[in-house]
Amino acid sequence: MTDAVKGPASYFPSIEQKYGRPVAEWKELIRASPLTKHMEIVAWLKSEHAMGHGHANALVAHTLAEDKDKDK
Repeated sequence: MTDAVKGPASYFPSIEQKYGRPVAEWKELIRASPLTKHMEIVAWLKSEHAMGHGHANALVAHTLAEDKDKDK
């Protein structure tokens, strides 16, 4: 039995299905954005890409956490 995906990554399959881009592509867009604050990026995804708040928040949280872990 495999463990269910938890946290922000649990949203990834529905994000890919609803918005038609792979998560890796969304992460590239987030990293290429000049914005750096979590909620600024969430607002940008919502306004520029018509993404729902929960999906935007999950992508940003996961991407920023990955980047923070890389800096260690």
